[in-house]
Amino acid sequence: MGNPLLDICAITKEDFLEKYGLEPNNAILAEAKHQSMYKEMASMDNVEYIAGGATQNTMRVAQWIVGKPYCATFMGSVGKDEFSETLEKKAKEAGVLVRYQKQDNHPTGTCAVVVTKNGMCRSLVANLAAANHFAQSHLEIPENWALMEKARFYYISGFFLTVSPASIMMVGKHACENNKMFCMNLSAPFLCDLYRGPMMDAFKYVDIIFGNETEAAKFSEVQKLGVTDVKEIALKVAALEKENTKRERVVVFTQGADNVILAKDGKISEFPAIKLPEEKLIDTNGAGDAFTGGFMAQLIQGKTIEACIKCGIWAATEIIQRSGCSFSQDVRYTNE
Repeated sequence: MGNPLLDICAITKEDFLEKYGLEPNNAILAEAKHQSMYKEMASMDNVEYIAGGATQNTMRVAQWIVGKPYCATFMGSVGKDEFSETLEKKAKEAGVLVRYQKQDNHPTGTCAVVVTKNGMCRSLVANLAAANHFAQSHLEIPENWALMEKARFYYISGFFLTVSPASIMMVGKHACENNKMFCMNLSAPFLCDLYRGPMMDAFKYVDIIFGNETEAAKFSEVQKLGVTDVKEIALKVAALEKENTKRERVVVFTQGADNVILAKDGKISEFPAIKLPEEKLIDTNGAGDAFTGGFMAQLIQGKTIEACIKCGIWAATEIIQRSGCSFSQDVRYTNE
């Protein structure tokens, strides 16, 4: 489950961030002051429209790597418009089974992707619109719940905490009671703070938690973990209370071009990112989504956590060489 959004991507100069009060490598929800920004970006020569939404991106990448259609199902809320048709088309092309809840009175959500520093930094501003109106009742529709029961792995973006915490709790509880794997992403620093209540309610069900170094730092600060080093934070997060005691929590923190941190069984492991020459780096937007997509692609095939991380790194490296969270069907993961 997540927020299906059409990404409006444009490469800008740093003063564009200042104009709209944005920070590089951050993600926020749109406010009234951002409405004119979407129009300004739409008028730019280099603007691109790309099917997005963090969770749908992750599902698309996972399907791309697995290569077998309809291993992944995605649920979210969209409007009855051209944007939702584009999102559904892109999902189906990747082999993702979509079960959208369609809204009559709200347009499909959009996300401004402001790219600066030659693709090195991206700032996300989400206007959720229809995505904000997902209802737990959609999950309870018999054919949708049958898909939920059939699944063995669940992945939720932290962004969905702003939409339907009840749906997250429903899925988390089901996963826990049936000893299935429940995974969640911190997704953005503001979620760790402003949505700390619903985040921590769901946290007891989380078997694998993803995040980046900025999100990890904010989580540690808000939860008063008393540590600032990303490795120490990972160990503390892994040790937080957990409902399903049959498996310990696994923590995976990415750090951009620096090592991926894994906390597992009370120990820390590090995995180097693949270094790219600067001329090959096009756009870091979607790198985190691609990492989790690569990770989940291996997880559902029963691979080790270490193998999952290596595939995640590969997927992120592929995605940042293209615009948006897009990929070539001709490229295949070889696990070498």
